[in-house]
Amino acid sequence: MFIISWAISVVLNALALITVAQLFDSITMVDFQTALLAGLILSILNVLVKPLLIIFTLPITILSLGLFLFVINAGVLMLTANFLEGFTIDGFGAAILASILISIITMVLNSAVRSIR
Repeated sequence: MFIISWAISVVLNALALITVAQLFDSITMVDFQTALLAGLILSILNVLVKPLLIIFTLPITILSLGLFLFVINAGVLMLTANFLEGFTIDGFGAAILASILISIITMVLNSAVRSIR
């Protein structure tokens, strides 16, 4: 059951990445296969790297009232783009906006999928 929900999460991440790539000219995604691979890498990085980054940057996150988490999300997204040839992000500002939109889109898609179950 866990693997099925994780696979659905990867597909939803891929859909959110494709949507954001369509909205911004500074973000390019070659095809859906690249988006699926990016969703897979993003989910792995969110499990392995993101918690460590949050722990290491906890003081600045507290001082910024949690706004530094947007920077962490953008960094993880840019790290994902560095792993893939067909996924590029031109600039850190675009990565911050994209990470915010990806979070919103993924949240909406997850709630829609949960209501179907």
